[in-house]
Amino acid sequence: MNNMYPKIIKPILDFSIAFFALLLFSPIFSIITLFLTFANNGTPFFIQTRPGKKEKPFNIIKFKTMNDKKDKNGHLLSDAKRLTTIGKFVRKTSLDEIPQLLNVLKGDMSLIGPRPLLLEYLPLYNKEQQKRHLVKPGITGWAQINGRNAISWEDKFKYDVAYVNNINFLTDLKIIFKTIKKVVISEGISADGNVTIGKFKG
Repeated sequence: MNNMYPKIIKPILDFSIAFFALLLFSPIFSIITLFLTFANNGTPFFIQTRPGKKEKPFNIIKFKTMNDKKDKNGHLLSDAKRLTTIGKFVRKTSLDEIPQLLNVLKGDMSLIGPRPLLLEYLPLYNKEQQKRHLVKPGITGWAQINGRNAISWEDKFKYDVAYVNNINFLTDLKIIFKTIKKVVISEGISADGNVTIGKFKG
């Protein structure tokens, strides 16, 4: 990683591409926000604290694809039961990731890097897995084009660390094109038929 690309060129590309992508997607952004506002009782966005580079917390922003419906005991229903109709479409097309372009503009995230996971996972990583936090988290990454939610946690982390150890322009370019392909064919979004992948338990 001791080269000009990750330290200088990559941050410039991140900001420039995120800025123009937001302009390009602004009509879609507005329409989805409107529909999700109605579907989720006025809350179109999902905001959650996640660990970033060097495990520094930041607030990630995504479109909210699930409502907050609960059972008679006050517990949230399963993900599948809370996934709204518009939310299902937004998740399938990966449009729920668009708001993270704002995180890229703020400098919390990169376009490409290990996905930012939950704060509660931090104590569970081994020393090798902790390397995923040596760089900014990304909207997409090496693990996403190699299975996304359809692979095991162990494999995800292996891909993450492999990317961190070998960041270069050609790899990032490959990830972008493969991400577009996977979004188009909706591959790897669910884990074995589930809406979301199960939690990491170490």
